[in-house]
Amino acid sequence: MAIQIEQFEVRIPLVHPFRTSFGVQKEKSAIIIKMTDDEGNVGWGESSLESVPGYCYETSGTAWLIQNEFLIPAFKGISEDTFPEIGDVHRVFAPIRGHEFAKTGLESAFWSLKASREGKSLGEMYGATKSKIPTGVSIGIQNRIEDLLQRISFFLDQGYKRIKIKIEPGWDYEVLKAVRKEYGDVPLMVDANSAYTLSDKDVEILKSLDRFDLMMIEQPLDYQDILMHKRLQAQISTPVCLDESIHTFNNALMAIEEDACRIINIKPGRVGGYYEAKRIAEALGKDKVWLGGMLETGIGRIHNLFIQAKEEFTIPGDTSGSDRYFKRDIITPHVLVDENGYIEVPRGEGLGFEVNEPLLKEYTVQHLSH
Repeated sequence: MAIQIEQFEVRIPLVHPFRTSFGVQKEKSAIIIKMTDDEGNVGWGESSLESVPGYCYETSGTAWLIQNEFLIPAFKGISEDTFPEIGDVHRVFAPIRGHEFAKTGLESAFWSLKASREGKSLGEMYGATKSKIPTGVSIGIQNRIEDLLQRISFFLDQGYKRIKIKIEPGWDYEVLKAVRKEYGDVPLMVDANSAYTLSDKDVEILKSLDRFDLMMIEQPLDYQDILMHKRLQAQISTPVCLDESIHTFNNALMAIEEDACRIINIKPGRVGGYYEAKRIAEALGKDKVWLGGMLETGIGRIHNLFIQAKEEFTIPGDTSGSDRYFKRDIITPHVLVDENGYIEVPRGEGLGFEVNEPLLKEYTVQHLSH
């Protein structure tokens, strides 16, 4: 079975700079994977990364290297004689330690290709049951509280069901106080991206946030840590949500069982793909998981829509409409949020959307075919 694999490294300008405790992001970097079988069926996937190692150690550069030297040869080795199953792909990638985002680009493209070959929706492959999903929005750190309040108003007017605010020391208590005063009981969560420690000063700040009735506080402590989060969770009533600390199925189960957190942010790229994302969601169940985002292009966004349409995902995720980040997304039509804050789950075979290949090539900075 001959399967052609193409890599496209893309750089797409963002509509608005996105600021977190890591820094300011002005463009989206990603590796788009296209798989084509010898019958002309096509699958698309994405390694949604940054060009610098801020969120994690992986970058678009490291993913490109690992895919070329290790993952693509491993995949080719099992697809020469027959069309593999998803378990086969997961198995041959497992000996390659880490590099979860690099794996996800290839794995997600394979899921999409398999759906096209079988004449199924990708949602059917993932076990989706919903026809539409509620969606939330993540808002970066702003220059002034007034600017933040205006951004929140804009997204609430568009129907978004949940607001997530990035925080860091000095941009936390007073910010949330102003938001609650202006917008009352709007569903609200915060994301610290590892900006705090267990120092007495930081713990007091995090304790003070309990008064704001937050859905959760995401990754307040070190990105590699689980134990310190357990100690923090024992001191605050707001549920801790872990993001950067969770890379495997076992990480997720241990964190929940040890009460290091009460909610897991599943990012398929961070856990090595949709095979593992499904396992985590199905094991933990409703109200314990939600789906975060990495400012994905339309291709990764569609994959995320389908996985969120599984019944386990009850908390609105970060899968916003395409226009939240891009003037021109690489899929047709763009992902749209309706006036009630929902995104319709695509129907039809495969992705349910078309990839705008001329625009993809316009954004491409390097391309390889295997």
